[in-house]
Amino acid sequence: MKLKVKDVDLSTGGPFIAILHEQDAKSLGINAAERVRISRLKKKQQIVAVADIATSGIKPGEVGLFEEPLKHLGVKAGMHIDIELSARPSSVKHISEKLNSMELSECKINDIIDDIMNNRLSEVEMAYFVAGCYTEGLSMKETAALTKAIVKSGAVLGLKKKVIVDKHCVGGVPNNRTTPLVVPIMAALGYTMPKTSSRSITSPAGTADAVEVVAPVSLSLEKLKEVVSKTNACMVWGGSINLAAADDKLIRVRHPLSIDPEGMLLASILAKKKAVGATHVLIDIPCGYMAKFKSKKVAEALGAKFVALGRMLGMKVKVVLTDGSQPIGNGIGPALEMVDVISVLKGNGPTDLREKAVYIAVEMLKLVNEKNPEQKVLDALDSGKAFAKFMEIVIAQGGRKHIRIPKARHFYDVVAVKSGPVSLINNKGIAVIAKFAGAPEDKAAGIYLRVHKGDKVKKGEVLFTIYAKSKMKLKSAVDVADNVEHVVMR
Repeated sequence: MKLKVKDVDLSTGGPFIAILHEQDAKSLGINAAERVRISRLKKKQQIVAVADIATSGIKPGEVGLFEEPLKHLGVKAGMHIDIELSARPSSVKHISEKLNSMELSECKINDIIDDIMNNRLSEVEMAYFVAGCYTEGLSMKETAALTKAIVKSGAVLGLKKKVIVDKHCVGGVPNNRTTPLVVPIMAALGYTMPKTSSRSITSPAGTADAVEVVAPVSLSLEKLKEVVSKTNACMVWGGSINLAAADDKLIRVRHPLSIDPEGMLLASILAKKKAVGATHVLIDIPCGYMAKFKSKKVAEALGAKFVALGRMLGMKVKVVLTDGSQPIGNGIGPALEMVDVISVLKGNGPTDLREKAVYIAVEMLKLVNEKNPEQKVLDALDSGKAFAKFMEIVIAQGGRKHIRIPKARHFYDVVAVKSGPVSLINNKGIAVIAKFAGAPEDKAAGIYLRVHKGDKVKKGEVLFTIYAKSKMKLKSAVDVADNVEHVVMR
């Protein structure tokens, strides 16, 4: 059937969607959520899209197309295309098998990822894949196959280096901004470390959000290679260079569902490391009462799987369990976290952040069998070589020679209502307050902690300061601070 294109001026961010009038759908024998094959007349381009049925907004003889199919086919409103019923992708059957507790072969997992990348699966079908991986689990064999498929779905860095180091933290702890410290330390010591990081998903800041305060992080693959060639390292947003592209699509499905299948977590992290060519990877798993992983036993079991999967992928992986019972450093929010990072690089700053960065860097040097690792890390940090390398990377990525950290116009001090030692700092409560203040969208917004666990405070003493761009945002954050647990005194 020939239909006239109508641009609905909407985007799905993934699956191809075509909206048919119910009269045309009935003529074609097409039901909602079935596939239609769309062909551009007199051209060979064609796609398979998911059908939606409308009774208004789309006239008989029209087909409403979202931005993705319009762009892929190269058609515009008013042009004519041909539509026919299409069979379901074979990967839908594979997803059903996973939901029925069957182990998927590498070939079947490749089919699923290929259909995801080519927008052949609907959001519902992708959600069922994620749900199947969550409820039925993934074997190590399936996890390795998924990791490889995710790597093949995007670009690879292709650096010709014998040793490439990388790190990752599974998250759950505010600030904990060790990457902008460890990267220049390792690069100053001669190691290649092309670090790709994420933006915030649920936290007040991701590493990419914090680094963006001082330098562009959305670089092309060519620019990234140029930066690494000049400086030995980079600190960029992974989403800008199409590495492990299928993972971004899966994360978009996992996030609203608030589920994180273990096999997908492993594949997500190590696929990105494999894509940059990492040979030696350190995984940081914070654990404790206030962390994502409360049980040391659970964290150790996950760590063992990281090591095993790394071995299957030809990478040497080391896992460290760290204290996730409270925020690391003082600043929480992009600019405030970068203040901490630069302070540590200049020889002062929060002691806990410095100590953790040193520990991570030392463990990475041990992973590559470097002698006297602690002394080398401390020399790089205390001599100013790490800060010089940090600035070299910042400038190579397009940042200024003279760093200017944005400052919030409005602030409010939250004070202790009684005297006593600090017994708990609620990671989630602190993060929620910082987000209501405007982080990470407002770079200068967030929280600056004035106390840590074990500190003795007096009634009326400042516990933390909230920073916001506007009075309205500040008021929202203060209201939240009045109603959530944050700093607790015995």
